[in-house]
Amino acid sequence: MLTYILRRFLETLPVLWAILTLAFFMVALSPGSPFDTEKAMPKEVKAALEAQYGLDDPLWVQYGRYLWGAVRGDLGPSYKYPGWSVTELILNKIPVSLELGFYALCIALVLGVLAGVLAAWRPNTWTDYLPMSAAMVGICLPAFVLGPLLILIFALKLGWLNVSGWFLPQDRILPAFTLGLVYAATIARLTRGSMVEVSNQDYMRTAAAKGLSPWRIHLVHGLRNALTPVISYLGPLAAALVTGSFVIETVFNVPGLGRFFVDAALNQDSTMVLGTVIFYASVLILMNLMADILLVIINPRQKFE
Repeated sequence: MLTYILRRFLETLPVLWAILTLAFFMVALSPGSPFDTEKAMPKEVKAALEAQYGLDDPLWVQYGRYLWGAVRGDLGPSYKYPGWSVTELILNKIPVSLELGFYALCIALVLGVLAGVLAAWRPNTWTDYLPMSAAMVGICLPAFVLGPLLILIFALKLGWLNVSGWFLPQDRILPAFTLGLVYAATIARLTRGSMVEVSNQDYMRTAAAKGLSPWRIHLVHGLRNALTPVISYLGPLAAALVTGSFVIETVFNVPGLGRFFVDAALNQDSTMVLGTVIFYASVLILMNLMADILLVIINPRQKFE
């Protein structure tokens, strides 16, 4: 396993370099400046600011300086938050985003797997049609539509929860469910299809011939192998949770990194945008690695080689 992890880590370095390079030049070549404001700034003041941050250097010099800083963990200063580095801002905001993503991931996995198992228990009956119909609605309903609907029902109409914020424990409920329900639908359909396919395997019939209870056959013998496509989906799911959190944190006024990223893009805070892209890319690569390791642990027939 250690050899596999080391090899995967070395393979990710060119990927991270390509992402950093592409993002850097896209941001650098985009029109506008981080020092553009609604009120016209004197040219001398703007030139002094650009000289202070090294923006008057040739582009390849700026790229080399940023690349060397990123290797050392220094993602540069923030142009819109003087006195703060991008690394400090990310470390201050990431706990909120990770907490939201963890709750959403748990909700998606628990609800999705339960719905898929229930649907596969008796295919082509109401216990199959009902959860799969709900899953189809969830797939077709984007988060920016589901979020306001949940706010309208549970916050404005019933008054059970707050409309926005991240102060009380109950403030986590609506954002987490909004983000998790969308992807629980996909997991439910993956689990259902995999469970139906697994139920026709020879070892499932052998377990039934031994006299094991249907629930033990279904949940112990069948579910373990049926979870393989769900675990494979954890990598894309992490990407979906990351991009989805941008919308959710904006809708529910959650002070996380996703909302910070949107504000940085609107404010043309290029170093903040670059730092956030690099951080999210690293998280996605880590999630893919963890999913691959779990696949081997659950299915010993797969090897790290």
